Amino acid sequence: MQTERFDQIAAEFPKKRLLVIGDVMLDGYVWGRVSRISPEAPVPVLEVVRESFFPGGAANVARNVRECGAEVFIMGLVGKDSPAERLRSILETGGIRLDTLAVESDFQTILKTRIIARQQQVVRVDHERPHTVSPDSVERCVAQITEMLPELDGIIFEDYGKGFVVQSFVEQVTRLARAAGKVITADPNPRNSIEWKHLTAVKPNRSEAFAAANVPWQEPETDPEKDRNLLEIGKRLLQRWEPDQLLITLGEQGMMLFAKGEEPHHIPPQAREVYDLSGAGDTAIALFTLALVCGATPLEAAELSNHASGVVVAKLGTATVTPAELRESLSFSLLR
Repeated sequence: MQTERFDQIAAEFPKKRLLVIGDVMLDGYVWGRVSRISPEAPVPVLEVVRESFFPGGAANVARNVRECGAEVFIMGLVGKDSPAERLRSILETGGIRLDTLAVESDFQTILKTRIIARQQQVVRVDHERPHTVSPDSVERCVAQITEMLPELDGIIFEDYGKGFVVQSFVEQVTRLARAAGKVITADPNPRNSIEWKHLTAVKPNRSEAFAAANVPWQEPETDPEKDRNLLEIGKRLLQRWEPDQLLITLGEQGMMLFAKGEEPHHIPPQAREVYDLSGAGDTAIALFTLALVCGATPLEAAELSNHASGVVVAKLGTATVTPAELRESLSFSLLR
């Protein structure tokens, strides 16, 4: 993609309004240094230097959309606890709309804390309990979406398999969005057997795609365009889910875009340096959807999404990409 075309698409970013639906969580980072082993057990002692917190899960998708200038609402489930308060504060400061955030008093807001020593993750500590969203909460959410749909340009489902995204909810929202002519996309989770029928696009990664198709994992071929297993999986999921587009992210091999009646398109990787893969999928679905609602073709949207993922994997932690960084990545690829 030429930078002039990117400028045309990016000029539309601030004019758009998206809703992100899914499992929201708080990502915590404890940064420190290790200089000795504990006398109590053969484990390192971490001397804490600082702590930081970021929106995680579906909240990170919303953060990526907002970083590009679009207005974004987040719809997910939190409890009445301190992680929820911290998450709300961070999202509000970032300009993300919380009008659609659901609250259940018996729900424990998901907190994932990563312990980092010398830029390496030592361990992750998860605070969460299995919890399926209540029918009352789903009913309220559908009512909110029905009311706000005329003002939305697109909807993103970000499923982390934590219980907020359930089949009946997906079906109701998809039916409403498609009837209104809105873009609706999903980033699925293999632990949640959702049938993602008739969406604008579904974006699994390679392992998620194999799991969704009930096919045992197969190691990728060197050339994705000659990867018969991958091509067969793409064909199966197109037939099963019937989306307009199926985008399978391939990590260090880039992405593969499938559409009914068309040959698959391989989008080569753009990462100059891989530092941390956490959150790359969040960025990919955010930019792919945002580009689509801004008039990009599916192939252009996939290319921008690919560049965005390449930028964030060079950063430590759940990160975002700015339009300026996207433009720089595009410019760099044109010079190669």
